[in-house]
Amino acid sequence: MFNFPPVVITFFFFPMGSYQFAGGELTEIVIHILIQLGVILFVAKLSGELASRFLKIPPVLAELAAGVKIGPFALGGIAIPGFGPLFPIPMIDGHAAAIPVSTELFVIAQVGSIFLLFAIGLETNLKQFLRYAGPATAVAIGGVVIPFFLGAWATVAFGFAGPAGIWSPSALFIGAIMTATSVGITARVLSDLSRLDSPEGVTVLAAAVVDDVLGILVLTVVVGLSVAGSITATGIGLIAFKAIAFWLGLTVVGILVAPYIERIVNRFKVSGAGLVLTVALALFAAGLAEIFGLAFIIGAFSIGLALSTTKMGHTVEEQMIPVTNILVPVFFVVMGMLVDVSSMMSAIWFGLVISLLAILSKVFGSGIPALFTGFNLRGASRIGVGMMPRGEVALIIAGIGLTNGIIGQELFGVSIMMTVITTLLAPIVLIPLFKRGGEGTRKPGSDNKS
Repeated sequence: MFNFPPVVITFFFFPMGSYQFAGGELTEIVIHILIQLGVILFVAKLSGELASRFLKIPPVLAELAAGVKIGPFALGGIAIPGFGPLFPIPMIDGHAAAIPVSTELFVIAQVGSIFLLFAIGLETNLKQFLRYAGPATAVAIGGVVIPFFLGAWATVAFGFAGPAGIWSPSALFIGAIMTATSVGITARVLSDLSRLDSPEGVTVLAAAVVDDVLGILVLTVVVGLSVAGSITATGIGLIAFKAIAFWLGLTVVGILVAPYIERIVNRFKVSGAGLVLTVALALFAAGLAEIFGLAFIIGAFSIGLALSTTKMGHTVEEQMIPVTNILVPVFFVVMGMLVDVSSMMSAIWFGLVISLLAILSKVFGSGIPALFTGFNLRGASRIGVGMMPRGEVALIIAGIGLTNGIIGQELFGVSIMMTVITTLLAPIVLIPLFKRGGEGTRKPGSDNKS
């Protein structure tokens, strides 16, 4: 006779929320997360396989689309008899949370993005990265300034701004959302195409880091003006100093101590010590990055970049493959889950205009500086399109605006529409630009990946 655990019996015979006696609220959360992860991984891989086999498109697009379909605003919000919605929208004080998935699931997804950027750092050629640091800075500045002012201007033109016009909180916030660049989407495509070490690929990765620093400054200023009514130049300077000093310090120190880290790790005889200890460093750096005002993915990328100079780094890079194969799809599916298609409809024309401006402002804002820093038209186009996707960065900024009452549901929906369009369109355009071949730099032979 079979003896089933109480949790199994409870799951099948009692609805969601009524089986806390089986292990309390914690048991309920664990069961829910386990089932959610199982569904996400199955759907992600099935969608990716169908997309790559029949549609000839990157799996990342299928993963994002799958997230939209099974998310809380679509199939995931439908109640299952005896269980409830598979992906219910969390409620805070009777209102739907700005992030429409559970905190636990969102954290797991963010860990996936950390692992993705850590792995990308390991794959990056440090010499190439430093070589294109100058062009990357120019690309990032152009990709922040132009989108910011175009976004703010469009908000005024369509009547969504307050009496202060372009300096009203809502206009400034849409401008801030427009500055974002999601390196995860582009990096995934570049990795799939084996172009991470190309001049364009390295420039986009480096520019995304600089873009993140500049974006944090813009967001801080906008929130300060919107919430407090003003912000001092000293405050802006302090934030800028902290962010830039931390990133440069972490990267430089990481490069200098990487050989010593390798020696220490090599002394461990336990299986998998290299992978575990370096991942621990990446997670620690990610947490520190957030404390110092940068996105956590930048901390993970910096550690990966530093370790890429060691032999151990190449070993860890290989060992990371099965880990990223599991966690990274979770990240992209969850990003798709944040999309509420119905919220886009009330301001659809403004959303389409903002999306068009978001595309053009990055393509030209980042592409034109690339033309003046050694890239030809082909390379500049690749860089401009590579900087296009807003992804999770824009969604997080939009969530901050919504929760602080700076933007309403209409502008939040517009932000989501712009994020979805730029995120989905970038890989579609970027892949042919690279597959068409040809060097992206003016100097012959500098693009060794063509």
